[in-house]
Amino acid sequence: MEKFYNETHLKLETAIQEIVSEADCPTKSIEAVIQLIITSLSDLKDFILKKDFKNTEEEIYFFKYQKPLIVSKLIYYNAIYKIETRKPYGVKRTRKYLNKELKKLKRFFDNNLDFYKYYRSNNSFLDECLFVRGKHNIGLWLDTFYFEADHRFSTSHDYKVAKIIANDLIQVYLEDQLSNNKQKNTSESYPLNWTANKTALTELIYALHSQAVFDNGNADIKLIARTFELAFNINLGDFYHTYMELKSRKINRTKFLDGLRDALIRKMEWKERIK
Repeated sequence: MEKFYNETHLKLETAIQEIVSEADCPTKSIEAVIQLIITSLSDLKDFILKKDFKNTEEEIYFFKYQKPLIVSKLIYYNAIYKIETRKPYGVKRTRKYLNKELKKLKRFFDNNLDFYKYYRSNNSFLDECLFVRGKHNIGLWLDTFYFEADHRFSTSHDYKVAKIIANDLIQVYLEDQLSNNKQKNTSESYPLNWTANKTALTELIYALHSQAVFDNGNADIKLIARTFELAFNINLGDFYHTYMELKSRKINRTKFLDGLRDALIRKMEWKERIK
């Protein structure tokens, strides 16, 4: 099970990264990503229905950690698609709309506070009730969604975990959009444009942040990202999600930084040869 899941997840992450970094139309790329995620979940479901789990511990781990990680991507991209296609025109109307979406996340948090505490505290005493198929307790933060799901591939709370993971990413996205919205009336015009892809700049920003080169390491990553956006006339979008995708790479996590190093070394060596 572990091998099949890891292969499926890595394949999905790689495909998503390629689509998001190369697509010209964000909404079209999201449509393609959603279809990829659906296919991956279908493959996982087929595998589990044929092979099943070795024991209860493996089942709990899958429904508490593995499946929610993929389902959260589906929730996230579907939410972003809706947000983008319904976004109104005008700075003030857009700001009001985005704040309304943030309030929806806050309501979900408030309505599920007990489960948030259980999950984020890494508790396990209720796991056999929450993350084993065919078991549920209607008094334990149970959603109506559960009764409509395929119980061969669902437990009472794996979707709620996915929702928590997705909402964290959606919040970052909305706050980023609000920041960009605010900057439209205050940003200055800079002469340089970033012409490499957004993933490369995100990689550079996180590298600089990890080295604590701004304000003795006290600068917030969001402030650093906004400064780069203004300086190089680029909108990084959900740069945190891009970072998470970089982090999940199994090989060559620092492709851009490695390329910078190699290019600089070649330039130095060339300069030395012509002296």
